[in-house]
Amino acid sequence: MKKEIELVVTPEVAYSEELLNQEILKAARIPQTEATAIHKLKRSIDARGHQVVMRVKADVYTATPPADILSPVYQYPNVRNARPVIIVGAGPAGLFAALRSIELGLKPIILERGKDVRTRRRDLAAINKEHLVNPDSNYCFGEGGAGTYSDGKLYTRSKKRGDINRVLQIFVQHGATSEILFDAHPHIGTNKLPVIIANMRETILQAGGEIHFDTRVTDFVLKGDTMTGVITAAGDKFEGEAVILATGHSARDIYELLHAKNILIEAKPFAMGVRVEHQQSLIDQVQYKCADRGPYLPASSYALVHQVTQDNKQRGIFSFCMCPGGFIVPAATAPGEVVVNGMSPSRRDSKFANSGIVVAIDLEDLNLQKYGPLAGLKMQQDLEQKAWTMGGGTQAAPAQRLLDFTRHTTSASLLETSYQPGLTSVDMHQLLPKHIGYRLQEGFKHFGTKMKGYLTNDAQIIGVESRTSSPVRIPRDRETLEHVQIKNLYPCAEGAGYAGGIVSAAMDGERCAEKVFAKIRK
Repeated sequence: MKKEIELVVTPEVAYSEELLNQEILKAARIPQTEATAIHKLKRSIDARGHQVVMRVKADVYTATPPADILSPVYQYPNVRNARPVIIVGAGPAGLFAALRSIELGLKPIILERGKDVRTRRRDLAAINKEHLVNPDSNYCFGEGGAGTYSDGKLYTRSKKRGDINRVLQIFVQHGATSEILFDAHPHIGTNKLPVIIANMRETILQAGGEIHFDTRVTDFVLKGDTMTGVITAAGDKFEGEAVILATGHSARDIYELLHAKNILIEAKPFAMGVRVEHQQSLIDQVQYKCADRGPYLPASSYALVHQVTQDNKQRGIFSFCMCPGGFIVPAATAPGEVVVNGMSPSRRDSKFANSGIVVAIDLEDLNLQKYGPLAGLKMQQDLEQKAWTMGGGTQAAPAQRLLDFTRHTTSASLLETSYQPGLTSVDMHQLLPKHIGYRLQEGFKHFGTKMKGYLTNDAQIIGVESRTSSPVRIPRDRETLEHVQIKNLYPCAEGAGYAGGIVSAAMDGERCAEKVFAKIRK
């Protein structure tokens, strides 16, 4: 027997397993001696009233609960001698494509241009402290992909692309806390993800899969209109039944290689802008309507969106990858450019809150037609290189106080920041293209009316946030997920233009593995 429960509790109760279980049983009117299991379905914050409360949904069982609901364990058979599948990239799409391939009896061979998750830390430290960017190992490239050290949020709206719970359960099986299964906005944290990613690697290796680090793909092996493998910078050839291309949104050399090989790619809309950084205490006061959120409520977040009209063109401006209690990090993938991104540790205990605030870029905004499908890449590169120059020729980022930006006033001084390489005060309107600068300015003014206290000189904007998504799409068949032109090539996830975040990328990786298996099985 199962009884469904919905209840409202205080934050203190919601974040204590013992107290919460007591309240759930009380609401269900089931004695503890009769309950066989409590399956929490959702925990969410409700800050609409004067008092912040938590809403909880749960199922209480008085009979044997289904094992696959409470603690599913996914099995990975030995595939050492199975048919190989080449997977380019060890981000969430590549890792989950590999795990799903193993479940289906295929042998994944992952080729990752960057380093393993632990060794990668040294290159991140070099960016922050010495301003040195390794083009193959940075916040975007390396085991675990961009999400490992630049965020860890697991929320997605892509509910039709796959089984979200399955992805979360696999994370739990590899070391994530079970709370991600029922939190409304689950988050692992950059301090915990590396261990989980390393555990996934061990699962793949123990099952007979292969993972090759420091292995950058530089060419494709083509036989007519069929891709049979890839060639690496070291000259090694890897061949398999299919190639799953899961290289992420910053692998510009892969887009250029596809274009040079006359393999169809397309320009697609994307977004660019800045990071805005506030004191977390200010965001808490605005969102929770209290002077101090106390020891139980998590650092608060926000989501903002507005439409701005300029030259008879309406474009969206919106918050992106909001990181409560987080840090701003340098996400450049080549020397001579400055890119910023946000991250949060699992406890979200930094005194800063940051979020990307970005403007939608449509194809007609590019004005770089001579670059064809690479026009968006060129726009990104130009802006990132300009940010590097205006920042002083290091990883120091251009910045301006928020209210000063809306008033076109260069800031005489800047605030303390979580961005380790440092900041340089500039007029951000001189950095940003006019259509982006104007829309950001108008958007911030609107956000200031929507969130009282948001528009303040006690906040600052830091640039540039230019890697929100890929400006290129690698077209594929909607049913088979194969490239529309090249057989056995499976463009995958964020780098191909079909996902945006850890969970949606993971689900797309699984789908690609399933489609490869379906074709091989015929």
